Amino acid sequence: MQPITDLDILLRQLSPALDPERYAYAATRRSQALDALSPIAVFEEAEGLSVIAPLSRLEDQGIEPVFICRRITLEVNSALEAVGLTAAVTQALAGAGISANIVAALHHDHVFVPEDKAGDALSVLKRLSDRNGA
Repeated sequence: MQPITDLDILLRQLSPALDPERYAYAATRRSQALDALSPIAVFEEAEGLSVIAPLSRLEDQGIEPVFICRRITLEVNSALEAVGLTAAVTQALAGAGISANIVAALHHDHVFVPEDKAGDALSVLKRLSDRNGA
């Protein structure tokens, strides 16, 4: 399937899905074995590696979680060059008082929200899609 760039289609086909796993952002050093963490995202910053990994794996390795969250995958096949999807999603969530950290991957966008707001965030994103003709 070809990635979608049209914002109206992206919003109609948003298909947000809540992952049952609990995740967390954390800082780690390059010398720590990433295999043991099973991170779903790693980003190298000047201060060290930032990871998003299952909370249980971080705890097992004695790494302090910074932001405990849940992942909502937008199952629409969004193109990396699509314009406006991140803005529409964050605006909808901000309107409900929910912080959102979005990671764009090759096929989908992943929205990380505070664990205690996950159900509300999922509802907001479903309404966003419904309002756009889903």
